[in-house]
Amino acid sequence: MNPKVKERHSPTHPPGKGKGAWLSTLEQGANLLQDPTPLKDFDVYVVGFHCAKDEPHNQMEAHHYCRVVNDDLLQCVLFDGNTRDANLIGIEYIVSKEMFDSLDEQEKSYWHPHNFEILSGQLAAPGLPDVAEKAFMKRLMNSYGKTWHTWHTGRHDGEPGHALPVGDPMLMWSFNREGECDESLKRDRDENMQLDTEQKRQDRQDFVPLAGPQCGVDAMRDQFTGTEPIPGVVDADGHSPA
Repeated sequence: MNPKVKERHSPTHPPGKGKGAWLSTLEQGANLLQDPTPLKDFDVYVVGFHCAKDEPHNQMEAHHYCRVVNDDLLQCVLFDGNTRDANLIGIEYIVSKEMFDSLDEQEKSYWHPHNFEILSGQLAAPGLPDVAEKAFMKRLMNSYGKTWHTWHTGRHDGEPGHALPVGDPMLMWSFNREGECDESLKRDRDENMQLDTEQKRQDRQDFVPLAGPQCGVDAMRDQFTGTEPIPGVVDADGHSPA
């Protein structure tokens, strides 16, 4: 791992017996004879926070490993950490505004907006030089994500999850106002990974003029209390950001 990226271990260790001799042999053979080609380009790493759609208190940290398919589409696999013990917890597809606009209205309801994640500084690309991270975040402005979590393994700040991937997949959503994401969740990540969310927020303020209104900004607005809007994050339906 890049020494500039601080290790973030999974909050959950699944039950089960240790790897037997047959599995170790299989892994050695796979390393020698098989080629995990589809996985090789999932090399863009970002970490942020998700909440379940219409479940505002179901929040967690998500580590994204993404492949840039083209200028309009990224595919990401999601983990609950960035080390070898990390658990696979879901997937996310990211599309540009232009591709989102081509979807029908029913499909659009599955896609969450990204401008708050970027402008608030909550979305980070650990290990990248500041100038490269900022350039990447600029490319993500006005984009949307469709995210499904298949396993809630818990929170790094202490709240337990499930030992195994049980239940239905959960459609996830983005935070869109200050105060929606639990402060303890943000603080725990920033302290342990040595990230400065506030500094990133300040550094990205020149993105505000690039931000257009987005669908879904107000989708969960009334499910939180004591929140505040930030400049550049406005619902496309014409609701006031106040």
